[in-house]
Amino acid sequence: MALKFEITAKCGKARRGRLHTKHGIINTPAFMPVGTCATVKAMMPESVAATGAEILLGNTYHLMLRPGADLVEKMGGLHKFMNWNKPILTDSGGFQVMSLSGLRKLSEDGVAFASHVDGKKFFLSPEESIKIQHKLDSNITMCMDECVKLPADHKRVQQSTEMSMRWAKRSLDAFVDRDGYGIFGIQQGGDYQDLRAYSAEQLKSIGGFSGYAIGGLAVGEGQEKMFEVLDYAPDMLPQDKPRYLMGVGRPDDIVGAVIRGVDMFDCVMPTRSGRTSQAFTARGTVNIRNARHREDERPLEEECDCPLCQNYSRAYIHHLQKCNEVLAVMLLTWHNLRYYQRLMKGLRTAIEQGNLEGFAKEFYQRQSLGDIEDL
Repeated sequence: MALKFEITAKCGKARRGRLHTKHGIINTPAFMPVGTCATVKAMMPESVAATGAEILLGNTYHLMLRPGADLVEKMGGLHKFMNWNKPILTDSGGFQVMSLSGLRKLSEDGVAFASHVDGKKFFLSPEESIKIQHKLDSNITMCMDECVKLPADHKRVQQSTEMSMRWAKRSLDAFVDRDGYGIFGIQQGGDYQDLRAYSAEQLKSIGGFSGYAIGGLAVGEGQEKMFEVLDYAPDMLPQDKPRYLMGVGRPDDIVGAVIRGVDMFDCVMPTRSGRTSQAFTARGTVNIRNARHREDERPLEEECDCPLCQNYSRAYIHHLQKCNEVLAVMLLTWHNLRYYQRLMKGLRTAIEQGNLEGFAKEFYQRQSLGDIEDL
């Protein structure tokens, strides 16, 4: 497909790359803020760009419900609709097959949904998912798949994986190839190595994908099991294509996954945490509602260049949170997204310098110190 991926440096299994799209270059390893409904919560698109983000994630299922793919297409596509002129990746709706299991009926043809908004009936097939993503004008289209919550027995995961591979072929057949756009296949298989190998071989035999996602993780298995799978799963995928670990995650998840050869990530954690008083820092998470911050004149994080850390004290953000002021959510979200982008830049630099092991060692040491009084 018409996406170019170049690997510019390696350090162990980790790769430093550049993914070229119609709407710009994505430097990898990369983190994608989640804009499920064509907005990153509590952030203007201009503010998201200011954090260093080069690509956003949107969601087919949610945009299908509201405002509808036809309207987005009429408004000039998702980039113009939400005023984001950088790349966009759209999730196919497959995750909702799992997370909204009480509202759907699954079959070989696709998924019948009852809308969580108003109960209206929808049917999402692989072909329809790809058609919607085309109307949204996303640079990276995702195949439709089924994601099984872990733990699950081998037979259940095998049945799901086999159907996801059939759906991958249907998704690719429905995709309209054009310059600066591409479609990613999704490796499934849960935490079973034989099924991961089967899925990877099926995707490679189908051929024609611009990149490959590792799906079916961060769904209840825990970090130890996730890393166990990542010790082998990325190696099963083509070496010259980007690898995207879907729905991950915490900063320590990302560092561990980059070490194991993953290039792209997305997660709601930095934005969701910003709405619940949690801030990510180099020394771990900080709960700004804690009473110890009430008279603290220090910035949240000395080395951070975001507007919160440059202009406001912990005491002020603590006050805003106690008063439930929207500004607190906006500033904490900005800080968290900026922290993630600083982390990704640090990882890219460490790979370029051949010092990823040293970077990771320092990262984990600092995270273990905690937010103590004597910084």
